[in-house]
Amino acid sequence: MVSLMTENEVSKRLNVSLASLRRWRLLRRGPAFLKLGSLVRYSAEDLEAWLASLPTGETVRREGSLSRPSARQVESGK
Repeated sequence: MVSLMTENEVSKRLNVSLASLRRWRLLRRGPAFLKLGSLVRYSAEDLEAWLASLPTGETVRREGSLSRPSARQVESGK
């Protein structure tokens, strides 16, 4: 049997507001969901797959890559 979670359970698990979860749903940016009449449900498997698909935030840091260019650099095109 598929384990289904409510909106409230998912928002608590992700530590995001219910409004954010609903906005993601409207923008089709969040985890896959099921509509059962007026009810919205999320499968635990779909939630885990969505979390696994998110970028991890690992970046390669190069010297000076995070600094903002000065006005002089912008004007000269450097």
